[in-house]
Amino acid sequence: MTPRRHARVIAAVALTFLVLAGCSTTSKLFRARPKPAKPFEGQRISLLELNDQLKVSPALEGQDFFLPPPQTQADWPIPGGAPEQSVENVAAAPEFRLAWKRNFGLKSDRHFHVLAPPVAADGRIYVMDAAADVSAHDLATGAQIWRTNLTPKSKREHQAFGGGLALAGGKLYATSGFRLVAELDPASGHVDWLTRTDAPIHDAPMAADGRVYAIDVDDELLTFNAASGAPDWTYQALTEPARMMVASSPAVSNGTLVASFASGELVALRSDNGTELWNVPMSRTTRTSALSEIRDIAGRPVIYKGDVFAISHADVMADTDLRTGQVRWTIPVSAFTSPWAAGDVVFAVDETGHAICAARDSGQLYWMTDLDAAPPATRKNKHPKRLRAVWSSPILADGRLITVSDKGEAVAIDAKTGRVRERLKVGDDALIGPIAVGGMIYVVTQQADLIAIR
Repeated sequence: MTPRRHARVIAAVALTFLVLAGCSTTSKLFRARPKPAKPFEGQRISLLELNDQLKVSPALEGQDFFLPPPQTQADWPIPGGAPEQSVENVAAAPEFRLAWKRNFGLKSDRHFHVLAPPVAADGRIYVMDAAADVSAHDLATGAQIWRTNLTPKSKREHQAFGGGLALAGGKLYATSGFRLVAELDPASGHVDWLTRTDAPIHDAPMAADGRVYAIDVDDELLTFNAASGAPDWTYQALTEPARMMVASSPAVSNGTLVASFASGELVALRSDNGTELWNVPMSRTTRTSALSEIRDIAGRPVIYKGDVFAISHADVMADTDLRTGQVRWTIPVSAFTSPWAAGDVVFAVDETGHAICAARDSGQLYWMTDLDAAPPATRKNKHPKRLRAVWSSPILADGRLITVSDKGEAVAIDAKTGRVRERLKVGDDALIGPIAVGGMIYVVTQQADLIAIR
């Protein structure tokens, strides 16, 4: 069994931790296995095939739907582009060609992992490498402007991974697996304040309404005063031992914060005091494989036009009413990526490498595309049983759904038809969803490269 892709299956079946961002790391973790015995005769059935199958709706297949026109995004302050983690249709990268590539620090390896999505504002793009080095780069050229290391001086804390960045109120906020939250000056990189946490934080913070919000690996939502870094209210979700080794970033809209947890809980809270408004479990009552026992909602929840869209690893993609918590619809999708809502539809990329386009009001599918499928003339496959690529969270740019993969490829899909329009080799493993600013698309890779696509 080849390690990289099947490591996730083994981890799920064994209910152990899965390190999402380190494909090379997972291969090392699961390399030393005994040689498998000779298989029994008979038909092999994929565990994934035991679950309900998604199918395109006959009533919607080939039908048109509304998408908002592309708009240029001047800034990208949050991993999802806005506090709601939703920005509709971005005008970016019409040529879909590489513009430049710049290395920004330590790459992922067996101990360290690049997990932070980039953020951008005021002509600068900010990234975090695998060693908790935060750096600012020129949006046009990628040239480094400043660099700040957030690694604690303590010898006890010389290894950690993960974290992320967010911009708000003219400040840059950072979280880290080194158990800290910090505020930096976005112009100089000076650390204004730094607050230690009890547990590592593996994903980006949310900064809004004068607070910084972050979820640690113990499924506790932490809040901090944005001006001083003083801890504020907290919310403890159910602790889940079987989880992805990442945590999701919350979404905020009009005083309501929506957070997702490894327990499969999707929770709405008052953003000012943490009062719970509703709690929706996103796991299926009937599960036919150990894969779905990992209920983690690793992708960001998306707030769009009064609805909350989220995907769990337990075969549930759901649309939930933001005000009441009532679930409008669910479909059997398993993923660790974030959905993307725009106009009449919501897009997603699942863990099997399929991109889907679902009607926002019903969840029925307009189309579904296998991202690993390609004509023989464009992709020669000498090994029919080779591992499938792992694809990132998508963005919608100029009417194209764009995602990147750990095979070093970016793909642009016609958002109306699901047809793959272009494929672009970026050269590096890419597991972090791209962002779009000022007409360009930016990708962060596991080799700690920042890639610009024009």
